[in-house]
Amino acid sequence: MSITSLHALGWSHFFQAQLTLETFESTLPFRVASVQRNLLECLGFDTQGQLQRLALATYPWRQVAPEQHPTVGDWLLLDKNLEPLQLLERKTLIQRRSAGRESGLQLIAANIDTLLVVSSCNEEFNLNRIERYLALAAEAGIGAVVALTKKDLCPDTSPYLEALHHNHPGLPVETVNATAAQDVARLAMWCASGQTIALLGSSGVGKSTLTNSLTGEYGQETAPIRAKDSKGRHTTTSRSLHPLPGGGVLLDTPGMRELQMVDCEAGVQSVFADVAQLAAQCRFHDCQHVTEPGCAVRGALESGRLEQRRLDNYRKLLAEQAHNSGSVAEKRQQERALGRFYKQAKESHRRFKPQE
Repeated sequence: MSITSLHALGWSHFFQAQLTLETFESTLPFRVASVQRNLLECLGFDTQGQLQRLALATYPWRQVAPEQHPTVGDWLLLDKNLEPLQLLERKTLIQRRSAGRESGLQLIAANIDTLLVVSSCNEEFNLNRIERYLALAAEAGIGAVVALTKKDLCPDTSPYLEALHHNHPGLPVETVNATAAQDVARLAMWCASGQTIALLGSSGVGKSTLTNSLTGEYGQETAPIRAKDSKGRHTTTSRSLHPLPGGGVLLDTPGMRELQMVDCEAGVQSVFADVAQLAAQCRFHDCQHVTEPGCAVRGALESGRLEQRRLDNYRKLLAEQAHNSGSVAEKRQQERALGRFYKQAKESHRRFKPQE
């Protein structure tokens, strides 16, 4: 599929406003389409106005903090020789705590306009996981839409829709057969020219199939679900941008079951605004909602206005993001101290280097 303008890649006034007249005349904007260990794949237009797909080495960013590394969706300014000069300020950013024992940050995607949270109408449907994704979107200021796939394999989708509408009344939700054109067409309003949409969901919920249908191309490998437990199979292995027929771009991500929250308190409070409002009505400002008198949260639980599951997930996500934010902040401080030590050691070596 051809890309005919920067606008079709997601370029907007937000990025244009960061350029001076001199910068505008001497540089070329390119968008990061994928990130490998040592290479960035970027899309943009050269001095002749021809679309170029470039592979750039990542070494210029090895000495900067992880949050300043380019990620998929970022915009870079290149000189006329197509060498990187600058990473532009991001409009939005989705990030998580690094998987495993590391306590650093991992950037997932930048400059996203809409997050399409993908789940499925089977045993993979998980409200707690969906709320985790919604909190990430809310923290980043990204609009969220839920797509429930595999409706063709589900005799009754109403329980899934009712669960979402009950807990999140204003949330847009679409049920789709990801291989049916008429179903996928209902997502077109979020895929317009200049828009960037990202798909996020656990492994096997149909993200790759949905990507193939939205893009009209079939470059993403897919696999059937397992009959015994309705679980899909992990097929996407890296994040990548894909052009859309309507002029926007789509970012597909690998399935991520371990999506640890970090620096996300405002996002959690936004998704669980009803719980936060109840907590504000408690008699004591430090109420733990356990045995305290005058607890509005416990009153809502007892009357059935609030589900225990929802309160438990609210507490879990708040505690998780607080713990991870502290761990990441501590690692940042250690990295800064180590950087200062190396700099001082280098200066000391240069100062006292014996004359030959």
